[in-house]
Amino acid sequence: MGCRLLWIIVAFILISMGESKKSTGESCHPDDLMGLISFKAGIRIDTSGRLERWVGRSCCKWEGISCDNTTGRVTQLLLPGFISTDVSILQTQMKGSLSPKITLLTSLQVIDLSELSFITGNIPTSIGFHLPNLRKLYLLRNKLSGPIPESIGKLSKLEEIILSENRFSGSLPLSLGNLKNLNRLLLDSNQFSGAIPDSLVNLTILVVLDLHHNYLNGHMPAKIGELQVLEQLDLSENLLSGKIPVSLTNITTVQDIDLSNNSLRRDPIPPALAKCPSSAFYFGISGLLQRLYLENNKLNGPIPSSLGNLSDLRSLIPIAFSRLSQLINLNLSNNLIRGLPHEMSSLQNLQTLTLSFNPLNFSSIPKWMAELPSISQIYMAGCGLQGEIPEFLQRKPIQELDLSANHLTGSIPSWLGGLSQLYLLNLSKNALVSEIPDSITRLHELGVLDLHSNKLTGSIIEVFKMGSILPGGSLRYIDLSHNSFSSGIEQIGAGEQHGIEFLNLSHNFLKGRLPTSIGRLELMRSLDLSHNELGFNLPESLGNVKSLERLKLEKNRFTGKIPDGYLMLRKLKELDLSDNLLVGQIPNGKPLDDFPRSSYSGNRALCGRPLAPCKP
Repeated sequence: MGCRLLWIIVAFILISMGESKKSTGESCHPDDLMGLISFKAGIRIDTSGRLERWVGRSCCKWEGISCDNTTGRVTQLLLPGFISTDVSILQTQMKGSLSPKITLLTSLQVIDLSELSFITGNIPTSIGFHLPNLRKLYLLRNKLSGPIPESIGKLSKLEEIILSENRFSGSLPLSLGNLKNLNRLLLDSNQFSGAIPDSLVNLTILVVLDLHHNYLNGHMPAKIGELQVLEQLDLSENLLSGKIPVSLTNITTVQDIDLSNNSLRRDPIPPALAKCPSSAFYFGISGLLQRLYLENNKLNGPIPSSLGNLSDLRSLIPIAFSRLSQLINLNLSNNLIRGLPHEMSSLQNLQTLTLSFNPLNFSSIPKWMAELPSISQIYMAGCGLQGEIPEFLQRKPIQELDLSANHLTGSIPSWLGGLSQLYLLNLSKNALVSEIPDSITRLHELGVLDLHSNKLTGSIIEVFKMGSILPGGSLRYIDLSHNSFSSGIEQIGAGEQHGIEFLNLSHNFLKGRLPTSIGRLELMRSLDLSHNELGFNLPESLGNVKSLERLKLEKNRFTGKIPDGYLMLRKLKELDLSDNLLVGQIPNGKPLDDFPRSSYSGNRALCGRPLAPCKP
């Protein structure tokens, strides 16, 4: 009897499963079918081909559609732009408009139309009244616009909203604060404006809040510290002002904070707060913090040496000190910082130090930098540095060194040639008085050399004699302008450095003939030799540099005709040959006859379009 009863139960289950499959497989609920057909009708182009296969009435079998096995209603619309296959990931696109009839799919739990690139339209204003079961809304990286409807606050089951990288605008609705189950809210890279609603602090299980790259203004919510499980907070690249709320002290779970590129400020640090065992910069953030970005605000005053116990910090921008044993990247740039403690020397793992454009006004490069064994990238532009470049830098594995826009004096030290890993050297806008040392030829990995606006003299020949471990050379950017160099022009293009893209030697006293080897610099996009004493004919070989976009040779003593080969410079956008001794007819044709008269003026014997016609 027991076995017979068991078989009856099994048979009933199988019959029920068959009926369920029949209900979900044979036909679609009329509202769901109408909603999906309307969505398809709004899409003009689908490079994935998925919508082409939406045929018949069995919508639960359509690609990208999932249904409830019991009710047969559509629960998921999954049509992301990136499609994973067994062998690769395909990127697809859709062009068209989001149909408002998508709200007919009243059982939807997940909408994923992310990264389709060209979906336009708005979020339906009635979305909150028709999709009560919606848990996840992914619309990122499209061209959707308009406001977030106020009715979204009625979607009480929403867990994730990701609308990043669209064209949404307007104010953030206060009703977002009603979404008590929300754990991820990403609205970055849109055009939202107005204040951040205070109601967002009601989202007590929010883990990620990203509003960066919008036009949000006003103050940060004073009670933002009530987001007790927040791990990531990004409000950067907005128009926020006022104080950084002290309530951030209350968040014990946060790992990433980015408030950079706003107009935020702080008051002097309260004494009690400075004694907090988990203090960092302005507030007492938990020891879980790994990244803090505050650059480009209005932070001012000295940085107290008493702060800093975040032993897991990986990339603090800009402030934490002393016992931050894992700190690798410290960026204080573009603030109003006036002091740094000697305790900076305890950052033994620090590799990148960026202090640029703060009124530090050091009498010299601080000696505590000599105690940083791992330092490889130093950016101290516009810090009011004085004195000479210190010798202790030669004992560091320096890869990038920017000391520009300071008051440095003395010579370019010869020991720089021993920095075998050096890629970037920027000493521009100082008062250096010397020649370029011969040792610079040993910098085989140098890619950027900027020495402009100093008082340097002598020859530039060593720059172009530089060796390289790379085919074609490592140098890409050279600016030696606004100095007093007088020779070495004949070496351009003659050595191993053929990959130069930007070359500025203007405002010097260079003499001689431009060498034909300059035509070997086939990747060059910008060449400025203006305001020198160069003479003789223009080299025909310059016409081989077909990537050239900018050519400035004005105020020299070039003679002869403009070579016909310069008509091959089809990418040329800026040309100035004025105030030379050029003669004859300007070669007829593009791009040379597209430039204004001012490009050729001051050459008394030059004629032809755009100047006066040549006399027979």
